[in-house]
Amino acid sequence: MSIFATGNPIDKYTKVVPVFLTINNDYAPYAAASIHSLTQHCNPKRYYRVIILHDGLSFVSRLRLRSLVTRNVAIQFKKMTHNLYLRAIITYCTRRQKGAGDFFSSAVYYYRAFIPRLFPVYEKAIYIDSDTILRGDIGELFDVDLEDKALAAMVDPKVSLIPEFRRYVDNAVGVKHDEYVNSGVQLMDLKKMRKMKYLSTMIDLIKKYDADLVAPDQDYLNVILAGQIKFLAPVWNAEPVESLPKGTKLVHYNLFNKPWHYKNVPQEKLFWNAAKGTGFLGDLKRQQEAFDSAKQKADHAKVEALIQKADKLSKTKKPLIKL
Repeated sequence: MSIFATGNPIDKYTKVVPVFLTINNDYAPYAAASIHSLTQHCNPKRYYRVIILHDGLSFVSRLRLRSLVTRNVAIQFKKMTHNLYLRAIITYCTRRQKGAGDFFSSAVYYYRAFIPRLFPVYEKAIYIDSDTILRGDIGELFDVDLEDKALAAMVDPKVSLIPEFRRYVDNAVGVKHDEYVNSGVQLMDLKKMRKMKYLSTMIDLIKKYDADLVAPDQDYLNVILAGQIKFLAPVWNAEPVESLPKGTKLVHYNLFNKPWHYKNVPQEKLFWNAAKGTGFLGDLKRQQEAFDSAKQKADHAKVEALIQKADKLSKTKKPLIKL
């Protein structure tokens, strides 16, 4: 019998904590570590469903990911199929891939925008990036009161720390930098986002303006939901620093210094402990060994190009929010 079987068919959805990740086959090892950490810290009295949106996973990847299923954590795969919305995004991303230092040119980053539309059975859900590790029960995030907001996310700390990003957000995106959120961890009011037609609004903006942006899907989220975002406590999206703030529930290896690429980075032990037993540990170790000085140099160049792009775009006179 399924762990979700109940007397009332609807109960199997209302009583489940749905957690979404969006990946391609390359991201599968990182997602496995994230999911494994989730299973290690979830409440044994609750049920969780991890839903993986993907563009095509190998049989081996699906097998290894499915091995992480526990008594109260199920895993579901949903392959994204091409439709008018997704084709518009792929076309946009293909053009953006030509820009130097475009970290966010993959259509995978936009899959999370489809969650409200693809899963009407859920009224509320969590989204997390694949480069996150849980240190606490993600069910506690699900229980956060959204206070009639469409989404909860944490103000992006890197924006305040890097002057070029700060100016870019203020001037090019048009959102106050101290209100601009990181999209890597989201608590979503799916019912409200459906009512706002979030996905179709994003597609309309993409098709009409074809804006050149640093982090397009994150920028669009901040613009479309301006005034509809509750700011999450930093414990739910913490930077991987040497000394984590007390009570940190989730660590996000965002943008720089991935532990599967670099050695001796902050909180690398946390990641490698989560990677153990996933079936991907050997792949991750080999990936780190193969990330030689030439690849590290290229990685640093991408980061620098991203910062330079932000600086260039910060001089625009037409911020996205005004468009």
